[in-house]
Amino acid sequence: MSDSESDCAESRSAVTEAEVEALVRGICFKTGPPRFLGVEVEWFIRELRFPRLPVRPERLEAAYAALRALPLASALTVEPGGQLELSSPAAASLMECIGSVSADLDAVRAVLREAGLGLTGIGQDPWHPPTRFLHEPRYDAMERYLDRTGPEGRAMMCSSASVQVCLDAGYEEPGPLGHGRRWWLAHQLGPVLVAAFAHSPLARGRPTGWRSSRQSLWTAMEPGRSSAPPLDGDPRKAWARHVLDAPVMCVRASSGDAWDVPDGLSFRAWTRSGAPPGREDLDYHLTTLFPPVRPRGHLELRMIDAQPGDDGWIVPLAVTAALFDDAEAAETAYRTVKPLAERAGSLAAPRNPLWIAAARSGLADTELREAAVTCFAAAAEALPRLGATDEVQEAVAQFTDRYVARGRCPADDLLDTEGLIDAADMRDVEGPPDAGGPPDAGGPPDAGGPLAATGPGANERKAIGPDATEPEVIEPAATGPEVTDPAAIAPDTPGTHHPLHGKDIRT
Repeated sequence: MSDSESDCAESRSAVTEAEVEALVRGICFKTGPPRFLGVEVEWFIRELRFPRLPVRPERLEAAYAALRALPLASALTVEPGGQLELSSPAAASLMECIGSVSADLDAVRAVLREAGLGLTGIGQDPWHPPTRFLHEPRYDAMERYLDRTGPEGRAMMCSSASVQVCLDAGYEEPGPLGHGRRWWLAHQLGPVLVAAFAHSPLARGRPTGWRSSRQSLWTAMEPGRSSAPPLDGDPRKAWARHVLDAPVMCVRASSGDAWDVPDGLSFRAWTRSGAPPGREDLDYHLTTLFPPVRPRGHLELRMIDAQPGDDGWIVPLAVTAALFDDAEAAETAYRTVKPLAERAGSLAAPRNPLWIAAARSGLADTELREAAVTCFAAAAEALPRLGATDEVQEAVAQFTDRYVARGRCPADDLLDTEGLIDAADMRDVEGPPDAGGPPDAGGPPDAGGPLAATGPGANERKAIGPDATEPEVIEPAATGPEVTDPAAIAPDTPGTHHPLHGKDIRT
């Protein structure tokens, strides 16, 4: 979420409906051989000694002030609830991507450690209600807009974290690496990735009934903003229609002024109005759409929960890259998930039965487990062809043995220790609301029952990836909203290359 307030257009050159459609079709799918890869990793910042204690705003502000001085290769941004995000530069290989982000994370952790803070990877904050850290006109507007349809929007903005994998759109021509196949595969493989990497089963210290409560938020949110377009036609045409028919979240204003929050205004209707939008408004509108797969020149896969352990994010990155960028693994993945499409039915992701089952049950769902076993095996075979080191291959193998082969996901580890997660413990640890920094209480550094790090790399730091060269300084931008527990959703609820990481309003 790094659009800055300077994004506000001071003047607008109006665009017509036809121009919008042409622009969207031209900029959202840049085709060519898959050569670049990227990842966006989000984290909660926590007190090291008392992980359940909310970090006070002034401590977060001081921490981010120190982090902004770091010479990072990745773009460092702040999410509305104070979550930290690193967005890698476009990398020419899997190991280049892993190496640069790992080096950045080492630097970030060292700075945070000096302040008594650390990073936690989990899909949804398991302890605290959503609280907005950033207060700016655009986030005020987003909060007003999202509150109209329920609390899920605030939770998504302030209480969630993910691993987002960014892939080239693919060849113009058909085939395993063609853009049409990759677009379809991203949506049908998506539930397998949701289920395998589900890691958010708790809210307010209690089980929610979902392995991925984070994904349940997207399922419950306004469909026009968080649903995928139909998959039965040309991806460019389908996405252009989707963009035009999607509701406008907010109309930007001059710096310092309140932003307008229209009610029921589609972008298509806006272009037909007496005060039509400009190109800058279109660019901004695109950043306010949150489907599970977002075309931004490249494909942004947004369905994976943040993972446990310092290096847990590497496994979904490696597996996803292998299943898309290796032609043999991509063909295996396509054949494996094709039968699942019938179960998904005609409803758009993430609201169809397959996506809901993935979020609710994880790999306890037999069909998703069988698909995951086959896909992870294909990814393991492909990783050496992508140049993955022995350490990365071993991390994927450990994850497969610990979770996929057993029909489990990281969320199950948290549910197994649910007896340690008690609301009374939370009250005891948090102390009075006006307490000043972390309490100087007796006991070991992990007193108060912190979340246990689980999964590969949880207890042992591995040197994964090449040493990074001296990175350039990336200027970070601030971002912005708050929610309650996810809604209970019934299972039957209806050739040009480019930078991979232009920033936007997203969580």
